[in-house]
This record gives sequence, structure tokens and C-alpha cells, in this order.
Amino acid sequence: MNVINYQKELDKTIVSLQKEGRVPNFCCTAAVAPCSSYVLEYFVKSILKSRYFIINPNIYPESEYTKRILEQQELISRMNLKHPVSFLAGNYEKDRFYRMAEGLEDVKEGGARCFKCYALRLRETAQMAKKAGYDYFTTTLSISPMKNAAKLNEIGLAAQKEFGVKYLQSDFKKKNGYKRSIELSKEYGLYRQDYCGCEFSQRSSTQ
Repeated sequence: MNVINYQKELDKTIVSLQKEGRVPNFCCTAAVAPCSSYVLEYFVKSILKSRYFIINPNIYPESEYTKRILEQQELISRMNLKHPVSFLAGNYEKDRFYRMAEGLEDVKEGGARCFKCYALRLRETAQMAKKAGYDYFTTTLSISPMKNAAKLNEIGLAAQKEFGVKYLQSDFKKKNGYKRSIELSKEYGLYRQDYCGCEFSQRSSTQ
């Protein structure tokens, strides 16, 4: 069975775009500023521009949601970025998330509930990219050692087919991406949460 190196696939896409001299734009969903830090740095070194970073309604409680939004905005304002970054905070529609998670509340973290959450967030990002006329969409989620990169990319590619917007495959934890995100978090004094974001992941972190 061949194991796909998703980060190499992304690197190939970037090199191809550079050779073509294209400067496309993309829409990216992110949960926390520490994850965004490395992803922003990665794309600063390439030629992609006009990025949307979207926070999604799975975050619990609402005060945590607000805190993460402010951290994202602060990070974007402080980083020396090659291209402007547009930030959009998604609506805090927590009931939508709970409907999605119904019946999966006790599923182990990293299982079926998380996969449905990936799909909710990536489909929303693909829709946003299509509406805004963006060339690509992607997510910062693969930077986390706790996230299933293969599943994320599988869902992203399915959303690509559904919405007709190209998905940028990635595994940002590769090439020391996660380690670099920790370094950047210290450099910028970023708040690093101790759970993924939803009520169920918070519960798991305290058990």
C-alpha cells in the first residue's frame, strides 16, 4: 500500500505555480493562531495570496471562540507577510455543531465525530472559496499530531469534487511544521489551548 506524502504534493503544486508565474489566492480554515503561525510562514515563502482564515462554530465555550478570534487577528497583524491576509470569523452557530455530533458525544477523540467535524469545516471553506472566486481552499488542521491528515485530505478532495474548487493537499506537521509552530508561538507570545476546541475534546483533556 502506497502512503501518500501530502506535504510533498503541496510542495509540488507550489513549485508548479511558481514556474507558471501564477499568483493564485486561497481560502483556509483554522482553529487556533499557533497552527496558523507556521502555515502563514509557509505560504509567505510561496506566491499564494489573499487568504481567508475562518474560525468555526465547534469551539466551546463562546468566550474561547472569541479569544481564538482575537489571537488570530493579532497574529496576522504582527507577522511580516508578503501578501495581505483577509480574516473572516465564521458565525458562532453552536447548535449546528451539536446537531452534527448527535449520537457521537462519547466517541473517542480522533474518531467519527472528529471526521464529521472535519467535513463540516472543509465543506464550509470550499463554499466560501467558491463564493469569493478563490482558486484553492485548504486547512491548517493537518499541522496537529492529533489530527488524521489522510482523512482530512480525503474529505478535502471530496469537497473539491462537490464544489468545483481545487483543494490544496497538505500535512503541515511534516518538515518540522509542528515544531516550528511551537517556536513561533513562543516568539509571538501566542495562547496555546490545551484541547482541540469542542466541549467533548475539552472533556477528554481533563479525564
